Amino acid sequence: MSESPIKVAILELYDNHPNKGMRCIKEIVEEFKLSYNVYDVRAKNEVPAMDYDIFISSGGPGNPLPIHHEWEKKYFELIDALHANNLKPDTKKKYVFFICHSFQMVMHHFHLAQLTKRKSPSFGVLPVHKTHEGLSEPILHNLKEPFYIVDSRDYQIVQPNRERMHKMGAKILCIEKERHHVPLERAIMCVRFDDYFIGTQFHPEADVKGMIAHYKNPDKIKQTIEAYGDAKYHTMIDGLNDEEKIKKTHSEILPNFLKLSIKALSENN
Repeated sequence: MSESPIKVAILELYDNHPNKGMRCIKEIVEEFKLSYNVYDVRAKNEVPAMDYDIFISSGGPGNPLPIHHEWEKKYFELIDALHANNLKPDTKKKYVFFICHSFQMVMHHFHLAQLTKRKSPSFGVLPVHKTHEGLSEPILHNLKEPFYIVDSRDYQIVQPNRERMHKMGAKILCIEKERHHVPLERAIMCVRFDDYFIGTQFHPEADVKGMIAHYKNPDKIKQTIEAYGDAKYHTMIDGLNDEEKIKKTHSEILPNFLKLSIKALSENN
């Protein structure tokens, strides 16, 4: 099969931290025989030009609130340029998927909701619930209600700005599991910003094999237990051992985003 002329830019935000996310993203893109390049946004201040068709922006460590690094300036200039391009009539549209850290940054950048630190980290294989809009969202179509995701975050997107979201055309597709014993607002877990931008506050790229290998590494075991506690570590491993919980999420969300983007780009050429 020959390579598609459609070009993908992968924006890496891991800042040289070890991760499995980049391998997973690359493998999913490679399944579609797409030409792609990786840009090390945080560690090397790299951002792509506008001549790509599809952009996937990764998760990453640390505080997603902006602190005016040079890479942040370049990153948001790119996002604003892509958004501005898509607002123009008769332009070739740019499709973007934001994962976890990227999603939090962009939700804050567009002033669509509040970005705050959690009282305690959310970590593990956890259920999320589709909203009414989420039930009709094509990238989630084959996932059950609720479905399971890999979550690993110290921050959260909450308190949507309904006026801003309506103006942009943004829709909340998924929300955090309900916790009857915790009187806190449920986090926003997936948003379609418009016809071209979409993102999740979880890791849809995560695969079972890679996650188990990652979290059974002795250094990672120690690091995870120190950060989240022994109970949360073992709950994560138990969730990963139930392969069906995240296997479907891995095989549906990002692949469906790519299928739909490729279809739209092909039809509009």
